[in-house]
Amino acid sequence: MELLILKELEEKIKGLAREHALLKKRNLELEESLRNKTVELEELSAKIKEFDEERVAIRVKVDSLLELLSDVSVHE
Repeated sequence: MELLILKELEEKIKGLAREHALLKKRNLELEESLRNKTVELEELSAKIKEFDEERVAIRVKVDSLLELLSDVSVHE
């Protein structure tokens, strides 16, 4: 009887060890995925900043051109 109990305990421990190893592997995969997403987010944030700066520059140029057009219209 004791041998049967020890065998069951051994199987449970082996199962837990396998599950732990799988969870540890999955955790490492998720950490790697998170690192990749963080890098991707940083790259996209940098692009957004670039686009915002470009938009401001274009807006300044358009405002300047509109002002020139308004000056031309007034002089006519």
